[in-house]
Amino acid sequence: MAEKIDLKVTEKAYFTAQRDDFALQTFRPYSYLMIDGEGSPGDSPEYQAALGALYPLAYATKFFSKMDLGRDYVVPPLEGLWWADDMDAYIEPGRRDEWRWTLMLMLPSWIDASHVKQARFKKPDLDLSAVRQDQLEEGLCLSMLHLGPFAEEGPVLRRLHHKTIPESGYVFNGQHHEIYLSDPRRTAPEKLRTILRQPVKRA
Repeated sequence: MAEKIDLKVTEKAYFTAQRDDFALQTFRPYSYLMIDGEGSPGDSPEYQAALGALYPLAYATKFFSKMDLGRDYVVPPLEGLWWADDMDAYIEPGRRDEWRWTLMLMLPSWIDASHVKQARFKKPDLDLSAVRQDQLEEGLCLSMLHLGPFAEEGPVLRRLHHKTIPESGYVFNGQHHEIYLSDPRRTAPEKLRTILRQPVKRA
C-alpha cells in the first residue's frame, strides 16, 4: 500500500504561523488547483458552485495519483486569495459584494498538468472546466495565525494594512491569502484557526 503523504507535515512551515502578530516568512513556488469567483463567500451560489467543482477534481487527482502513480496524499486545507478594487472593502463591514477571490487546494510536487487532465476524465458528469492548475510564488510574506470567527479578521487586517506594513517599510506584493486550518462546518466559530498571509516587498 502506498504511503500517504500529508502536505501539512512535509510543508509544515507553509501551514504554520505564529499567533497574535505578523512575522516574516518566505515561500517557494507551489502548484494548486484554482477556481476564481467574485462576491460574498460562504453560502452564496457562486461560492458553493466553486467548491462543488474544486473538491471533486482534487479528490479525482488524489485517487489517480494513488492508483496510477502509486503515491497517495491527503487533500490539504482549503486556501483563498482575496482582493477588491478598493482593498478597504475587505476590511469594512457591508462590502462583501465587492470581493473577488480565488479558491485553491495545494497539489504535491509530483502532480503535473497531464495527471490533472487524466483525473478530469474520472468525473465526466461534472463541469470542471473552470478549475485550472497553476503555480503561485509569493516569496516574502507577513503571516499570522488568527484564532476566532472570520468576522473578527477585519480589525487585524486593518492594522496590517495601515500600520504594520507601512511602518515596517514594506508595500503589498500580491493578494491577501488565507489558509483555513479548521472546517467551519465542524468547528465552533471561536475555535476557528486561519492563517492570514500577505506577500510584501521593500518599499
